[in-house]
Amino acid sequence: MKVGQQVILTGMQPTGKLHLGGLLGAMDNWQKMLGDYDCLFFLANQHAITMPYVPAALRKNTLDCVAQYIACGLDPKRCKIFLQSHIIGHTELMWILGCITPIGQLERMTQFKDKSKKVGESIYSGLLYYPVLMMADILLYNAHLIPIGEDQKQHLEITRDIAQKFNNIYSETFVLPEPYIGKTGARIMSLQDPTIKMSKSDKNQNAVLYITDSDDVVRKKIMGAVTDSDSKISFDQKNKPGIANLLNIYAAATNQSIEASVAEFANLTSYTPFKRAIADVIIAKISPIRNKYLEIVDDKEYLLSVLNEGKEEAQKRANKMMAKVYRKVGFLID
Repeated sequence: MKVGQQVILTGMQPTGKLHLGGLLGAMDNWQKMLGDYDCLFFLANQHAITMPYVPAALRKNTLDCVAQYIACGLDPKRCKIFLQSHIIGHTELMWILGCITPIGQLERMTQFKDKSKKVGESIYSGLLYYPVLMMADILLYNAHLIPIGEDQKQHLEITRDIAQKFNNIYSETFVLPEPYIGKTGARIMSLQDPTIKMSKSDKNQNAVLYITDSDDVVRKKIMGAVTDSDSKISFDQKNKPGIANLLNIYAAATNQSIEASVAEFANLTSYTPFKRAIADVIIAKISPIRNKYLEIVDDKEYLLSVLNEGKEEAQKRANKMMAKVYRKVGFLID
């Protein structure tokens, strides 16, 4: 633990290739935190089994995800990367927190309501309990800040509610975590339908840019991105969502404001040079990441060593917290 620094904890499900939204909206922000915070990054493989999945694919995707984390700049020497299922404490704390979480709060969670409408009565109970496991992920390490997107605020709110409830019942135990939301790139939209978020599950894969895409594929997808019949570069989320999305991408990739990005292209009378400039920027950003990923993704021994080192530190912290929680709730500790 880095003494005196606030703890930042975050993670992703190991569900395959990282796309541009994940890079600009999450990874870039995570990388910027390394010098200022005590950073813990985990792979949420226990969350990944709340819906039907293929075990062999989960194992492969987990190591792929470790390689992607490192390729995107999460240096294992400056942070800890670990696997959720490697740590004893996540599910144990989940049960204790679940015992004071009203079921009505869980049933009102947007994610559960949306998915239960689609799946019906066959929906897995793990999805209902998903927010409780997320609470445990956060509170197990007394994290101060949680990098989240706008659509994840509800999960953090219930975490704070239950942490406060536990503190009121059993005395002060948990830090109440705060959201950390990046200023740019937090919501990258589909290249083919800019009214919805970029998603790897999109049936139209031309709508999604992956960090493993070749330079030619990146350029083709950007040049084919949906815009509008106008030719003016302006930021108008409602009337020009395609251009607004491309401006968001450009601003996030170049680490400048939307206003500065609009001014840079203000004199253009065609979208073609605008798209070319975006493609150039994204290629310059993705290429070294892709090359680093390809260099290490097949080095299983190295990737497992990174996870094992992260596990050692994370387990120490988890043990300390669980000992405190067990005493508070009345469990005998041998």
